[in-house]
Amino acid sequence: MPAVLAHNSFTLAAVADPDHQARAEIERQTGAPGFDGLPSMLAGSDLDVVYIGTPTELHRDHVMLACAARKHVLTEKPMSTSLDGAKAMVDAAQAAGVLLMVGHSHSFDLPIRSMREIIAAGTLGRVRMIQTWCFTDWIYRPRRPDELNPDLGGGVTYRQGAHQFDVIRLLGGGLLKSVHATTFDWDPARKSIGAHVAYLQFSDGAVATAVYNGYGYLPSAELCFDIGEWGLPQKPEDRTPGMRAGAQASAADELAAKRKRAKTAIPAAAPFQPFFGLTVVNCERGDLRQSPQGIYLYSENGREEIVLPTDRSPRSLVLDELADAILRDAPPIHDGRWGLANLEVCAAAIASSQSGRDVELVYQVPVPALGRSDILATSQHTARHI
Repeated sequence: MPAVLAHNSFTLAAVADPDHQARAEIERQTGAPGFDGLPSMLAGSDLDVVYIGTPTELHRDHVMLACAARKHVLTEKPMSTSLDGAKAMVDAAQAAGVLLMVGHSHSFDLPIRSMREIIAAGTLGRVRMIQTWCFTDWIYRPRRPDELNPDLGGGVTYRQGAHQFDVIRLLGGGLLKSVHATTFDWDPARKSIGAHVAYLQFSDGAVATAVYNGYGYLPSAELCFDIGEWGLPQKPEDRTPGMRAGAQASAADELAAKRKRAKTAIPAAAPFQPFFGLTVVNCERGDLRQSPQGIYLYSENGREEIVLPTDRSPRSLVLDELADAILRDAPPIHDGRWGLANLEVCAAAIASSQSGRDVELVYQVPVPALGRSDILATSQHTARHI
């Protein structure tokens, strides 16, 4: 919401929420009219774009309604609870002639996008390996029941793997070939998929590993300059090993805690780049990883830092891509087919864990080619090493 209100390409025209208290609060804060559901909002307001932040099992129906009304759509990840649902969403947008975009994911983060631009410029050669590892207390944060239910798109592999696999696909070119993975559910008091290890192969021979542990002891910040997911400092003495006591609260208490946390969990601005764990890219002639201010590039010249702006939140970068696609006909990276490909990897990782076998992928799509102006800007930016 803060990113929408601050963005110069968008005006908040209406909000829909079945919860009267939440709806009334947003109306007071923004002045936008509130509705009790998507159908009434579509019928009673003048909209160009609908952002869908509802539970995952509702995404398909809500996208279908928005497309039938000829509205562009930005829907949260994971895109759907099933590949059939995601395919139906893609088909509906195409038939209606509207844009369907899927986000937020951490592949929108400026360091990840800038790594992709450096890779596309070709100076480091081909990508051969990608590693992304993340350690959090995700499983013990306040949750709705659906967020922990893999059948409803919940659990770490769907909800956090959606970030990791998106990052990996963007950096590696998009065309994954197969997945071999193991998922874990090791706390009987908090049933869900809480961790995974996935080995992914690209069609060009590159490989990637995605490791996520949401059971909350070692935090990723200890591997990432004491900086957390949203670019804020995380001192060791301020960290706790998971909210296990809070996870045992009643459903009503947990929902209230979730609503309270949602207001401050993602800052509008931060002094450092966001760190969704540790991401390392190994190319033929050099390596890349994030730094507190941007990117570290390792080559025969040693380590160089590329400093990137920190004045745009990741949510603002989502809206930039959305605005460019609608207003300037710029092909988006994170369209419906890209979201379907990410969902396929999540589902394949779970299926691989259940079968113990590799799972071949069929819905993968390549990263759209960067324009020459993008690559030239990257080359100039890369030259300003410090």
